[in-house]
Amino acid sequence: MNKINRLKNLYGKHTGLTAFLLGLLVSALLFIPIIIQNNGVFMYYGDFNAQEIPFYQMIHDSLQSGNVNWSSTTDLGSATLASYSFYLIGSPFFLFTLLFPSRAVPFLIGPLFMLKFAFCSLTAYIYLKRYVKDPVYAVIGGLLYAFSGFSIYNIFFFHFHEPMIFFPLLLYCVDEFMYNDRRGILAAAVFACCTVNYYFFAGMAVFTALYWLMLVFTNNYKLTLKRLLLFVFEVVLGVAATAFIILPTILFIRGNPRLSSLPDGYNSLVYDAPQRYWYIILSFFFPPELAAEPNFAPDVNCNWASVSGWLPLIGMTGVIGYLQLKKRDWIKKLILLLIVFALVPVLNSAFQLLNASIFYARWYYMLVLIMVLATVKALENNDTDWNRALCWSGGITAVIALLIGLMPESVLDDNDKYDYTKIGLADNFPRFWIYVAVAVVSIAAFAFIIYFFKKSPRRFSFALIAGIILITLISSTYIVETGNRMDGGNNKFTRENLIGASDSVKLKDIKSARSDFMGVIDNAGMYLNIPSIRAFHSVVTPSIMKFYKSIGVTRDTDLYSLRGLFSCKYLFCDKSEKFVRKNGKTKMPGWSYLKKIKGYKIYKNDYYIPMGFMYDTYLTMFELLDIEDYYKADTFLKAMMLSGTDALKYSKITGYSKKDVETLRHDYKAKQKDKKFKSKADSFVYGKYNYFDDCEKLRKNSCYEFKYNNEGFTAKINNKGEDNLLFFSVPYDEGWNAYVNGKETEIVSLWRLRLTVIKRAVLYSNTFLPVSIQEL
Repeated sequence: MNKINRLKNLYGKHTGLTAFLLGLLVSALLFIPIIIQNNGVFMYYGDFNAQEIPFYQMIHDSLQSGNVNWSSTTDLGSATLASYSFYLIGSPFFLFTLLFPSRAVPFLIGPLFMLKFAFCSLTAYIYLKRYVKDPVYAVIGGLLYAFSGFSIYNIFFFHFHEPMIFFPLLLYCVDEFMYNDRRGILAAAVFACCTVNYYFFAGMAVFTALYWLMLVFTNNYKLTLKRLLLFVFEVVLGVAATAFIILPTILFIRGNPRLSSLPDGYNSLVYDAPQRYWYIILSFFFPPELAAEPNFAPDVNCNWASVSGWLPLIGMTGVIGYLQLKKRDWIKKLILLLIVFALVPVLNSAFQLLNASIFYARWYYMLVLIMVLATVKALENNDTDWNRALCWSGGITAVIALLIGLMPESVLDDNDKYDYTKIGLADNFPRFWIYVAVAVVSIAAFAFIIYFFKKSPRRFSFALIAGIILITLISSTYIVETGNRMDGGNNKFTRENLIGASDSVKLKDIKSARSDFMGVIDNAGMYLNIPSIRAFHSVVTPSIMKFYKSIGVTRDTDLYSLRGLFSCKYLFCDKSEKFVRKNGKTKMPGWSYLKKIKGYKIYKNDYYIPMGFMYDTYLTMFELLDIEDYYKADTFLKAMMLSGTDALKYSKITGYSKKDVETLRHDYKAKQKDKKFKSKADSFVYGKYNYFDDCEKLRKNSCYEFKYNNEGFTAKINNKGEDNLLFFSVPYDEGWNAYVNGKETEIVSLWRLRLTVIKRAVLYSNTFLPVSIQEL
């Protein structure tokens, strides 16, 4: 009995600590079983294993070694700060790992995740406490926010929970600024949010503006010119303080193709997929689905879109109960406004700077927090009509479940002719009915708590917390376990052959030559900390994308000629049949079996070209446009590509005259219909054996030494004292500089903004560069 009293005292007096510890407890119960299954490492599926774990360890090792500028193990090379400011660089959880050795990092992922959920609960509590009379309801709100559908759905994305942690603090600081005239706190919050993740901060800025305007126009805050100017000043000051991370990032990502699409036409007003409206609505009434497998609406095209906002146990019942109260206030109006934003494409895209290239709902955690605020206020308000709210919530849940679960659908055969009729629209019916069962049980359990405990505030709050924890563990354990088992085979391979295996591949030049991977988890090269020819990564140097686009292929291409161009020497394969045909020949010509290390079979490129090589033939980009896409990659092995300006500038080397370049420009403007220039490319012969000859020719004129270092790379070549152009398949961006025999030289690059000698010694990254050299 004394233990119970002590618990009640802790619960009543230290509610903030209670919110944190409860979040930590529930997340521990969720994650520890998965950690045990995976020998101490929390593993999930898809992007989590392929990105979050290797990114953390690779950048951890990079920073510990003093390499803060450029990552040679990110695709073909990329700026460390700009490439990883979205994922982890600004995260205090990542910075915490720098206190530990490299081998400990994968084992820290699980404990860090538990801490993230605990802090989500705590920061939501801090914000909500202002709006409730009894702080215990803020504890309840903290749990609802931390284990909401959005939070569980986005376990798939390890870096999404930092914004969830800092967002309630941002709103708390806005409130402190407005209601208590606290100065400086808002600037600090803006700085923290922007540093942690610039992408999510863009959405926070839009939401904060709506939040502030709503409070002003509903007369909850008396606005004066002085207060307005102070508010703007603190916001600007907070953003300006992040210049060390935000400026290089903006310069870096401005050419990213994901940022190139603005809202257009009717697609700005209505979603092109009608199912999306259903999916948005039901995501608040049912537990979250797996990020890669929308089940309720399989054709909604919302994979990884973060469409989820369910609150464990209570669902939408509390929100509905609050909306039905007679008093109209800013919370109701803000929720209704945010619903409109969710249902109108152009408004939804406002939370990601009007980028309409893909549908994302990654701002829903903001809506969730306001829904939680409405819920806890409804729970505390004795005027809430729970019978009515439960009827509405239960009725909507039942209607959605019955319509999707029992609606007949005609199934067509391969010839688009009627084959048979199936009952139900879901993709996976066992999983669908499990979700329905959880939603129905939650409504029933919440009704039970309302009717049997509402009269006693303490018992009511204890019952609510117990119910939220129980429903969270039931629903979330199912989701987390399913996600873990979905990648079971890859999890085993990753545990045994990738985690902690960076020193297992003992090949002399494995750190300088590039490698390729086949049949192995994405970003295996990052796990092994070796350079590779591609990466599964959203924020690499934009020029990499431009290069692939220029030759008409994507990054996942299997063109063997690119392996030669990119100086790829080794190929790792988990099973030989994935790279070797039944006749014993490799699927790419010019490769031979080398050895087996751990779970890999390693093949060697017999026509490997070392990094840094010289050509004796040159083409302009005008001429490349006239070559079929299929042969463009091979053409890069036959001739160095230059802009018309650079071909003329280095005419002593390239052989192009002013008349040649002018004729080429004429041909380009005439769209090649009346071609007047006789290109060397017209005589090029393509094929496997020609590829071998091209590789041998370039290998004879390549660097005999190449090494990556913390500033970029160094190379040595015997150039025999002649002027020449040396090609490195390394992405280039403004900020690079090159030195030949200690003297700065000009860098020639394709797709550049301008051609200048860069003076800054800071490395960011833009396209493949031939470096002007004389002798090394």
